[in-house]
Amino acid sequence: MSAILTPVGLLLIVLAGYLFKRFGLFGQKDYRVLQTAEFNIVLPGAIVYSFATNPHDISLLLISVFAFLFAFIPIMFIFLATRKRNVTDRAFLMLNGAGFNLGCFSFPVVQSFWGAGAVVPAAMFDIGNCVMVAAGTNVLTQQLLHIQPGKTLAEQHADSAPTLPYEKPKDRDAKRLARRALLRTIGKSFFGSVPFDTYLLMIALTVANVKIPNWIASMTQPLSGANALVSMLMVGMLMDLPQSKHDVKEVMAVIAWRIPFSVAFALISWFLLPFSASIRAVMVICTLSPIAIFSTLFTDKVLGNAKLAGFSLAITAMISLAMMAVAHALMGV
Repeated sequence: MSAILTPVGLLLIVLAGYLFKRFGLFGQKDYRVLQTAEFNIVLPGAIVYSFATNPHDISLLLISVFAFLFAFIPIMFIFLATRKRNVTDRAFLMLNGAGFNLGCFSFPVVQSFWGAGAVVPAAMFDIGNCVMVAAGTNVLTQQLLHIQPGKTLAEQHADSAPTLPYEKPKDRDAKRLARRALLRTIGKSFFGSVPFDTYLLMIALTVANVKIPNWIASMTQPLSGANALVSMLMVGMLMDLPQSKHDVKEVMAVIAWRIPFSVAFALISWFLLPFSASIRAVMVICTLSPIAIFSTLFTDKVLGNAKLAGFSLAITAMISLAMMAVAHALMGV
């Protein structure tokens, strides 16, 4: 029963955040306060606590490779399949159609299913996933759709074209400057992400066989405990119901992309990957996760409005909860 109650409790926190906003206890933009705290303090603290309190075998980094592929492949399919749609719709689908919400949703679920030890393979899965959701997805979307970083699509006067206007540099100097700008953008996107930097540091310490002191674990324990509350409350505060038929269509499109890929990756994880049954079971649950918290952040930056992304996250979280319960019963691990 506790395995079901934990994710249901997360959904109730989302609902509370939404109702608090609707009744005026939170302002329309107050979610950005929690957004800043979540991505710069709370989530990094939860990552450190996970590594400090659970042994992370470096051989399990192979899980991270598969997780990276699972987060990367759908984006390319979406990009190719939506080449006749407008850039705004394409950006929304690419930012929300791939990647997994692990630290804020799946970690509590796998811990409820199999205990604290199950968080270890889930954290290794999240390393590969984090490469994409913390930066890679946003960088790919910007580059493939020629979106200028730092400005919303409205500020860049996006129209019905499938990408924003782009003129490829022709002379050698212009090409060199373009390459430098691209590398600078990629570097800033990745290394400017505190959770991604935290994962890199934790991996380096694991490879070097450096044990994280107990006092660091004690300091980060409150942040780990607050992670689910802060992230889900933030989602509830930023989400809003679809305002038009077009919004409903976009949410349905995200669901239509995510479910087939999630099921396919779950089947691959369970039947094909070279791990023990307990690790494969955790990977199955991870592949069934809802939209990543980072998707709401990047949707806000690119589209200037994360409300629909927040609603999409809440809907996919409900679907994921049902799928995880069924998968858990079928696997019998």
